[in-house]
Amino acid sequence: MKPQRTWVLVADGARARILRDVLSTGKTPDKQEDLVFHSEPRQLREIMADKPGRSFASTGARRSAMEYHSDPVRDEDRAFAAKLADTLQGHHLAGDFDQLVVAAAPQMLGDLRLAFPESLRKVTAAEIAKDFTKLPEHELRDVIRKLEIKRLSTDE
Repeated sequence: MKPQRTWVLVADGARARILRDVLSTGKTPDKQEDLVFHSEPRQLREIMADKPGRSFASTGARRSAMEYHSDPVRDEDRAFAAKLADTLQGHHLAGDFDQLVVAAAPQMLGDLRLAFPESLRKVTAAEIAKDFTKLPEHELRDVIRKLEIKRLSTDE
């Protein structure tokens, strides 16, 4: 029986790391590099540099400031989650992994759930609402291995 290849996605709103085969107990002959992602670090004043403008009132000559229709920072977080979902989907379609574990900050976890296509949701073995992105690589691998993660059965 072929061993399950499990990838672990660790993410927050600004950075992510995909640990490949971190849960495998057997030794792999060639250690695969982690996939690392960073969103472009920008200050809030840079994101909101373009003011929404002013508009005329429906009657009279008065003008009023317009409001943003959405939160630009949240929009960037959602775009980052969509980028991660696209990357994972491509690797899944290529057969690079069999199951996925997602450990992310709670808000990012929600964004990832919305961004994941059905095929990624089906292979997601566990979701952990915790931010591990600030841990050094060796500590991160140890923490992930110590978590009790339910294995998906191969006959699903």
